[in-house]
Amino acid sequence: MQNIAVCVSGGGTNLQAIIDSISEGIIKDTQIKVVVSNKKDAYALTRAENAGIEGAFISPKDYENPDSFADAMIELFKAHDIDLIVFAGYLVIAPEKLIKAYRNRIINIHPSLIPKHCGMGYYGLKVHESVLKSGDKVTGATVHFVDEKADHGPILLQKEVNVLEGDTPEVLQKRVMEEAEWKILPEAVNLIGQGLVKVVDDKAIIDRP
Repeated sequence: MQNIAVCVSGGGTNLQAIIDSISEGIIKDTQIKVVVSNKKDAYALTRAENAGIEGAFISPKDYENPDSFADAMIELFKAHDIDLIVFAGYLVIAPEKLIKAYRNRIINIHPSLIPKHCGMGYYGLKVHESVLKSGDKVTGATVHFVDEKADHGPILLQKEVNVLEGDTPEVLQKRVMEEAEWKILPEAVNLIGQGLVKVVDDKAIIDRP
């Protein structure tokens, strides 16, 4: 059984996609042990409560430095015997100490086709605003392993989504979530849980049956 922690800052739609995928059997042999948010009023914590999952509020603002914040996160994850950490709309730069402790065991979902429209400052609607401003006809989402750089690290899965004439950032955001994020994030969690993913020379390799 794969024990996962899901870290979220907002509404938790990707968290809900994971919860639903576990209950529907799309994600196998996996349980969410804890949902962590850096915002006390994040609706993601309500989703966790509704699903009978433990929620935790841990904000980097409450700690003197990144290492102290990392220590608190690591302590929580060790207490729950966490195998995989999932950043699902988590607007916190992971401290290096946490990344080193869970190297290649932290994944993130980003609402663009990395390396486009990503990095520091690219989050939420800002990503989709950038896509529309650039005139791109295709966007999408990416699941990648987390390393020391923002929206960097070995890419595990990507899924394309068409940009349509008349799209607003809000409309495009919704389409990317529905057509890409909610599909490839659960898929990634399942692939890792089934032992079908390995990272070699900073590249994620999927050994599909």
